Amino acid sequence: MNILLIGSGGREHALAYALAKSPLCTRLFTAPGNPGTAQHGENRPDLPVADHAAVRAFCEREGIGLVVVGPEAPLVAGLVDDLTEAGIRAFGPTRAAAQLEGSKGFTKDLCARYGIPTAAYARFSALDPALAYLRGTGAPIVVKADGLAAGKGVTVADTLEQAEAALRALLSEPGAEVVIEECLVGEEASFFALCDGTRAIPVGTAQDHKRVFDGDRGPNTGGMGAYSPASIVTPELERAVMETIIAPTLRGMRERGTPFTGILYAGLMLTEAGPKLIEFNTRFGDPEAQVLMPRLASDLVPALLSACDGDLAGVALEFDPHRAALTVVMAAAGYPGTVLRGSEIRGVAEAAASDDTFVFQAGTRAEGDRLLADGGRVLAVTALGDSVMDAQARAYAAVARIDWPEGFCRRDIGRRAVAREVAGEGI
Repeated sequence: MNILLIGSGGREHALAYALAKSPLCTRLFTAPGNPGTAQHGENRPDLPVADHAAVRAFCEREGIGLVVVGPEAPLVAGLVDDLTEAGIRAFGPTRAAAQLEGSKGFTKDLCARYGIPTAAYARFSALDPALAYLRGTGAPIVVKADGLAAGKGVTVADTLEQAEAALRALLSEPGAEVVIEECLVGEEASFFALCDGTRAIPVGTAQDHKRVFDGDRGPNTGGMGAYSPASIVTPELERAVMETIIAPTLRGMRERGTPFTGILYAGLMLTEAGPKLIEFNTRFGDPEAQVLMPRLASDLVPALLSACDGDLAGVALEFDPHRAALTVVMAAAGYPGTVLRGSEIRGVAEAAASDDTFVFQAGTRAEGDRLLADGGRVLAVTALGDSVMDAQARAYAAVARIDWPEGFCRRDIGRRAVAREVAGEGI
C-alpha cells in the first residue's frame, strides 16, 4: 500500500518512522516533509497541501491507499472531507468534527451540554464585557484564543493585569473570540484515544512540558519535551477518562451529526475532584508523538485503516509496558519569539547511533550535506529506557552529542516522573 503523510514537523517524522515499519507500507510519501522524514520515504515539497484538488490528483496518480493527516490546520480546512468524497481513505476528523480543536468555545459548549467535566467558562467576542467578566471573577484565570494558535494561544494569568493584556491582544483582531475559564489546580496529563465515530480505544498517555524554561517558567510553547507513559494516569484514572470524557464526547458528536474519527487527544487536569478536560486536540500531539511512536509495539497502519472504515471492534494498539520514552526538544535561540535561522547542526547521526535513541527533526532543512536550523522547535531528541529516569539519562546523553551552539533546551524534562520513580512509583 502507498501511504501519503501530510506535515513537516517532529510529529510527522515520528509518524513516518512508525508507518514505514508496517509490512503493509509499500511506499511512503510525506508532503512537504523534512530531512528526517526523508529517511523513511520520499518527501514531496512540491505538493501544495492547502490545494485539496492537487492532493487528490496526487493520490489518484500514485495509487495512495491511505492518507494520514498530521497537523491540525489541514483537518480544520476539511482535507479529510475532500479526500473521502473522492473515495480516498484519509485518517483524521472531518472539518465539522475538527471543531473540537478548531474552536475552544465549541468544545466548552459541548462539555456543558453533555456533562463532560471541565473548567467553568464564558465566551466573548467584545472587549468590554470580557473585561467586566474578568474583573468580577478575579485571578488566577485562563484566557484562550478560540481558534488554532499552534499551542501558544493560552495565557495562564496570575494577575488581572496579565489577563487584561492577553484579552486586549487577542480581541484586537477582527472577528476574534476568546474563552475565559477557571484556573484548574492539579497535575496535567495527555491522554490519547483512537476513534472510529462510535468506538474509542485508549492509545497511550504522556506528559508534556509547555513552558519554555526549567521549572515551568516563561511563556507557553508548542512543547519543550515529554515522556510516556504518564505514571500518574493509573488504570482507574484511564477508565474514568474513557467513561466521563471520551465516551460522552463521541456520543455528543454523533448526535450532532458530526461523528468523530481519528485521534482524540485530551489535555487533562488531574484535580482532587477527578480528571477534567482542559482542551481537545484532534491529532497526535507534538512532542507527544515522539514518545508514543518509539514505544508502539503494534503495527500502526491496520489500526488507522480500521478507524477510517468505522470498525475498531477487536482492535488494540499495544505499547511496551516495560519501556518508557522521553524526548527533549532543542529549540532555536529566541524561541518562542523571533528565532535565528540558518545555523548548522552537527552530531545528529552520533546522537541517534543506538537502537534506543532517535532524533526526530522538525524545523530543519538540508543544504548539501549540511543540516541547518529552520524554525523554532528544531529537534526532538528521544530515548527509550527501562524507566523514565533511564530514558531521561539516555536522552540528555544524546543531546550532549549534538553540536549546535545556537540551540537550547530545558534540562528538567521528566522531573516529576523521576521523583515518583525515586519514591518507588515506577512504570
